[in-house]
Amino acid sequence: MGSWDESAVRARIRQTAARDPKRARFGADTHRYELAPPLPEAQIRAFEEAHGIELPSAYRSFVAEVGNGPAGPGHGLMPLTAPRPQADEEWAADDEWEQDRLPGRLATPFPLTEPRPGRIGTPADELTLGTLMLAEEGCGIFLRLILTGPRAGQVWQIDPDWGGFVPVAPGFHTWYTQWLTPP
Repeated sequence: MGSWDESAVRARIRQTAARDPKRARFGADTHRYELAPPLPEAQIRAFEEAHGIELPSAYRSFVAEVGNGPAGPGHGLMPLTAPRPQADEEWAADDEWEQDRLPGRLATPFPLTEPRPGRIGTPADELTLGTLMLAEEGCGIFLRLILTGPRAGQVWQIDPDWGGFVPVAPGFHTWYTQWLTPP
């Protein structure tokens, strides 16, 4: 998947928001069904060059054609290039976002070749090398986009205490469109 229909995605988000005026759906109070503007190509390219990576095409085209967060799964899609606006409280996602931007971290090979279900027993920061945090689900659970290695492009969920580090979607497009199609 290399391209998105911005108007169709934004229409789906508006429809979902209209069906959820009290923001009862998990995370809606955080992202408020709002999308930031897309990022300019030069800004995306500069991010990739600064981190020595190529973003998976579905994610890259989303931030270029649709928006740079936050409407999305969990507490919302984290922005690629600018931290979440300062809120009344600090979120664990803020630290994860900053850690991902440390030099060399995103380009480091993803250390897992297979999922690691259950308690992972290894510090999460060692397992998340070569991944980009997409969203927070609360309680230390994060959704991450694999950037390097044979699993590149997949979306995995890391729950260090109970769920392990396991795939949840074969790619960003599937993961995001599943959220766009609420039950």
